[in-house]
Amino acid sequence: MSPAETLLRQMFEAAVAAANPDLVVPPFMPQKPSGRVIILGAGKASAAMARAAENHILNTWGLIPDGLIVTQYGAGVACRHVEIVEANHPVPDANGMTAAVRILALASAAEEGDLVLFLVSGGGSALLPLPGEGLGLDDKQTVNKALLRCGATIHEMNVVRKHLSAIKGGRLAEAAYPARLVTLGISDVPGDDFGTIASGPTIADPSSAADAVAILARYKIDLPDNVKAFLTSEAAETPDSAATCFAAAEAILVAKPQASLEAAADVARQAGYTPVILGDAIEGEAKDVGLVMSGIAKQVRNYHQPVAPPVALISGGETTVSVNGPAGRGGRNTAFLLSFAMAANDMAGVSALACDTDGIDGTQDNAGAVYLPGDIALGQAAGRRAIEDMTGFDSYSFFEALDRLVMTGPTLTNVNDLRVILIDPV
Repeated sequence: MSPAETLLRQMFEAAVAAANPDLVVPPFMPQKPSGRVIILGAGKASAAMARAAENHILNTWGLIPDGLIVTQYGAGVACRHVEIVEANHPVPDANGMTAAVRILALASAAEEGDLVLFLVSGGGSALLPLPGEGLGLDDKQTVNKALLRCGATIHEMNVVRKHLSAIKGGRLAEAAYPARLVTLGISDVPGDDFGTIASGPTIADPSSAADAVAILARYKIDLPDNVKAFLTSEAAETPDSAATCFAAAEAILVAKPQASLEAAADVARQAGYTPVILGDAIEGEAKDVGLVMSGIAKQVRNYHQPVAPPVALISGGETTVSVNGPAGRGGRNTAFLLSFAMAANDMAGVSALACDTDGIDGTQDNAGAVYLPGDIALGQAAGRRAIEDMTGFDSYSFFEALDRLVMTGPTLTNVNDLRVILIDPV
């Protein structure tokens, strides 16, 4: 492994470690309640968060908690008392729906004096697919698949999800009242909007059903008749900040993308690179962001602006991929990286990594990939044409042929994507 690839992977590992639930959950645990402790949650990091919370409750409070967590397949960890259920992500399945029904029931059974501790992270929206009255799981799956393919932002997708749900958009907070409600979250969304993480089951919702309708119209998503009817009904509206259930509820972010970017920057600095954090909330089409980042890299490489090499350009956020034809394999990170690689055109001294901190790039089994100078030519020698893999949405296959995929499995956390571009003096 080259020194550049080694450093890129070390920076990714540091970013993931900075959001380790075992480290970030305990400092934010609330005070011991007078009644029961009910741990509920959903998301890719939620099982590991539950284990950290349960250990604190057992060892510090001397209480035995109850509860239920739903996480994605492969991300479950053993807890002593809290039940862990695995379900599908990003397209919801029956396991997630059953778990959502049970979580809502457990919240509804909480009483004054009890503590409902809700642990939430990215991915929780698809893992809590409890549709509103008159809607079925198939309706949720249809809409979700369309949203994933159209290029909608995570914020837009979650506005729609909230208004089709019986548990999201603050509805779980309604169910838990009058128990004390404390939400601990790990952010995977640009801007760290708590209401967007998992579609905010315990957070007041400022959006309206009309907003959801407008988003679906913007992306020309054709809806089943019963979904159209539901979105025009009163049942589609979510509780806003004036609702009584939010008066004493608390919500705390225990890990944010920015902290992970800074952890990666520290590794780069120790290796002799000047780290430049470009932003933790970068969005847009993956291929377009790749082009923009290549332009910045060229400016640093050719003109030493804004700083001279050796430089590490670091960014986070969540790009999108609009699939408008037959698709191969690949997620937003390999799509970004292939676009960047094509634009960089094997420029000397420029290497890059793009990975999802949850360990899963889209629906594939990789976290992302690494690009090194010369990879476009190497890909062609291996029978891969970059332009064909880009237009065929098959970026995974390009990097697979070069043995450049980053394979971690579920990391048990999720603070969105990490992109690093190393620029060495030549």
